[in-house]
Amino acid sequence: MSYTYSLIIPTYNRPDEVSELLDSLENQTYQNFEVIIADGSPGSLVKDAITKYQHKLNLIYLYEKNLGISESRNWGASKASGHYLVFLDSDCITPPEYLHAVNEFLKKNPVEVFGGPDAMHESFSPVQKAISYAMTSPFTTGGIRGRKKHMGKFQPRSFNMGVLREAFIKVNGFSGLKVSEDIDLSMRLDKAGYRTALITDAFVYHKRRSTLYKFYKQTNSFGRGRVDLFLRHGNAIRVVHLLPSLFLLYNIAGIVSLLLAPKLFLLYAASIVMYSLLLFTHALYLLKKPKLAFLALAASFVMLLGYGSGMISNLFARLIAGSSKTTEKPAITRE
Repeated sequence: MSYTYSLIIPTYNRPDEVSELLDSLENQTYQNFEVIIADGSPGSLVKDAITKYQHKLNLIYLYEKNLGISESRNWGASKASGHYLVFLDSDCITPPEYLHAVNEFLKKNPVEVFGGPDAMHESFSPVQKAISYAMTSPFTTGGIRGRKKHMGKFQPRSFNMGVLREAFIKVNGFSGLKVSEDIDLSMRLDKAGYRTALITDAFVYHKRRSTLYKFYKQTNSFGRGRVDLFLRHGNAIRVVHLLPSLFLLYNIAGIVSLLLAPKLFLLYAASIVMYSLLLFTHALYLLKKPKLAFLALAASFVMLLGYGSGMISNLFARLIAGSSKTTEKPAITRE
């Protein structure tokens, strides 16, 4: 059987990224799909940029100023006609065989929920290549998002996630969370009994943030969002999610040991140097250039410390201070 797909793309003031994604969708070898752009931009930049695609793609454009991420996806889903809803981030590029790989897999394994990994494209900036390494490396917790199967139940992320339309409707779509809304949806679909699969050949090129500071703010919100998921579902924090927090505490303890126990500090410093050499060597092997390897090392530390500090701060806010406020997406990461 050949399925139909509704590709739903939320965006906020990113006309260049949307254009790159639509360019890549024009080249899909499997053509039985529609594209739904849900735009929350303050102006018409995205609308103006996609005009030239109206006659090249089966394209639906939805607009509401300052529309939230969950609301954008839900609105797109309400207008969809495909068997499957495929959620892509606007900063992604699809290889030509993306939908073909999805359809071939689903013909043999008709699951209700699927996801794919992300990869690095040669057109990425040096910082984007470094961030891509950090987010997919087996030597950081990013390894669970790459080609490695998730430790436990695989949970698709909305940069590359597909859901049978009937299943999406059954669980009432995205819940309205601003951060980790995709994991929340994956968990609710799993609790409802729907089957999930990782399609390793259905990868996308995911650009992510353009600066290390924005990357820090993003990963910090991810760590905070994991606590929100824990309070909502109860089983959302596993050992792998605690590792960045433990890494942060380890570094704090190591720095303090310089004043209190210099010999322990030497052991701490040696361990950090060894870990850094491991990351650098692996990154150099993959990225080929020393400058990119150094950036990848920096991005890996930024990711671990950002996620860890976010989780620790929100554990304190939610569990000790008694706050009921869920995590907001950092404004700077929308730029």
